[in-house]
Amino acid sequence: MKEKTITVKLKSGLQARPAALFVQEANRFSSDIFLEKDGKRANAKSIMGLMSLAVNSGAEVTLIADGNDEQEAILSLMRFIEKED
Repeated sequence: MKEKTITVKLKSGLQARPAALFVQEANRFSSDIFLEKDGKRANAKSIMGLMSLAVNSGAEVTLIADGNDEQEAILSLMRFIEKED
């Protein structure tokens, strides 16, 4: 299992369209992937779960991946969250 805490740099955070793209990216991997914010954890492959976290720009989140491609998943999703749009 890999974990990485990062700061969301997307201007709109993970709301609506960016959340949908994030979920689409997460679903490319076979690993179980979760996003944690303020002690709440959601499945990163679920748009409803992700939206329930209400991740805004500047928020600190923890990416958690567990599986055979966990390293690639963490790196790819980190790049997505940390890009500035």
